Amino acid sequence: MKKKKAVVSLGHEALGYTTTEQWDAVKKTAKALADLSQSDYQLTITHSNGPQVSMIHKAMTELRRVNPGYTPVPMCVCSAMSQGYVGYDIQNSLRSELLGRGISTPVSTVLTQVTVDPYDEAFYEPNKIIGRYMTKEEADVEISKGNYVTEEQGKGFRRIVAAPKPLDIVEIDTIRTLADAGQVVIACGGGGIPVIEQQHILKGASAVIEKDSIAGKLAMDLHADLLIILTSVEQVYLHYGTKNQESIHTMTVSEAKHHIAGKQFGQGDMLPKIEAAIAYLEKIPEGKVIITSIAHALEALKGKTGTVITI
Repeated sequence: MKKKKAVVSLGHEALGYTTTEQWDAVKKTAKALADLSQSDYQLTITHSNGPQVSMIHKAMTELRRVNPGYTPVPMCVCSAMSQGYVGYDIQNSLRSELLGRGISTPVSTVLTQVTVDPYDEAFYEPNKIIGRYMTKEEADVEISKGNYVTEEQGKGFRRIVAAPKPLDIVEIDTIRTLADAGQVVIACGGGGIPVIEQQHILKGASAVIEKDSIAGKLAMDLHADLLIILTSVEQVYLHYGTKNQESIHTMTVSEAKHHIAGKQFGQGDMLPKIEAAIAYLEKIPEGKVIITSIAHALEALKGKTGTVITI
């Protein structure tokens, strides 16, 4: 019997914030992913990379500062580096966990590019902070190169980049071929490497892509039966963080839009996840979305917890 397809989106909690934290975190994450795989789902996994790509950017910037002979490393290359090493850790941990359970399903990582619109409004109003703190002089150099910076009072200046919407996943045919063969695929890490298509040439963009947006897009393109968004909370809540906090067990797309209009979901945390769920379900109306934490993934799949969103 052919397995159903599930796209799994991993947040920061699944990976940790440093290299050593990641080694420990992915072992726990691998157990949750293996549970899902054993529940008769073919998994295509995407993940966040905020701390990782920021760490790489800081390291490469510092290398250039200490050794002026080194050329600057663009954001697209930092994104590619983060995809490689995060995918490597997830891939090896999950392979080991599956083999320990007597499952020989191949696990692979696909270095993934995602096209963006060069005229996306996000390029004119960048809001993603990356990299180390800079002096005023260093910030002026960045500005002279056409980059954006922001000042954090009392701390210094940091670079900010755009977060455009994804258009197309360049390697989607490769990802689909592996998924159709029943393999576990890790793809579109950190939202994918943002590129701008110029005729037949792909050029890296100084940007990052929201991993929730790409998770929804990936689930659409694969015609997945299920989109699982794993985050830091067990369920989606109304009036989150207040004495009137209320968990949501099930929600329709229309109800989700109503709650968005009522500003129930935080711009930098739950809102992108709900928007990704809506985009996926409007394209694949027979699909289903589950939002929960890593620790409760299997229970949520069984309907015991989590938030389920349907059309």
